Amino acid sequence: MKAVLVIGGSDSSGGAGIARDLRTLEHFATPALCALTAVTAQSDQEVRAVFPLPPEIIRAQISAAFATREIAAIKIGMLGTRDAVRAVAQALASHAKLPIVLDPVLVASSGGALLDAQGREALCAELLALATLLTPNIPEAAALLGTELAADDAALLAQARALLAHGPEAVLLKGGHGSGPEASDLLVRMHAPVRRFTAARRALTKRGTGCALASAIAAGLAAGADLDAACERAKEYVSSLFLNDH
Repeated sequence: MKAVLVIGGSDSSGGAGIARDLRTLEHFATPALCALTAVTAQSDQEVRAVFPLPPEIIRAQISAAFATREIAAIKIGMLGTRDAVRAVAQALASHAKLPIVLDPVLVASSGGALLDAQGREALCAELLALATLLTPNIPEAAALLGTELAADDAALLAQARALLAHGPEAVLLKGGHGSGPEASDLLVRMHAPVRRFTAARRALTKRGTGCALASAIAAGLAAGADLDAACERAKEYVSSLFLNDH
């Protein structure tokens, strides 16, 4: 089987980041390669320390991954700094035809910042245009656009379309931070009907669901599924995480 390359930070608690990515890809029997951007010390309650890796090491890991085996899709998570964003953009510039799922990790579930302000600017200017799919949650979409949190469907769609203007082929705006009995993710593209993927909203929260969703989508794309099918299967998988810890 063709592999997925996951690019992101470590999470010492094992709940999110590269650890969650690899567990997700294992669930889908998808070979994985990885490139670390940062090492973090985290518990379930807080980010205690972040050590960004040098950009030359990030580029070297990505180059080594492509030299190792055929890669069919790429998932990008935590980047941490502007230098890391630029290193990833440079390393992937010659691989832009591959499906790239970009999860814009800005803040940890516990509240610690995982991408600085300069990094956010670089993400929008240099990396979004390489993405096949951008997967922000509601706070991330607002932060990337420098605007208020979307309060209704009309505002969510407007923000998704504003993010499309930065160059990704599609935006999956996740509704987990919304309200109401259902959590709906909106798949928005420039020339296609909006798709809605809905599941019952859970009273509890679980770390790493954004990582799992993006990695599951990348697994689907690597296996040849179209974007709609990959997103639908990934939504079902993430919903199952609240019932069984995969």
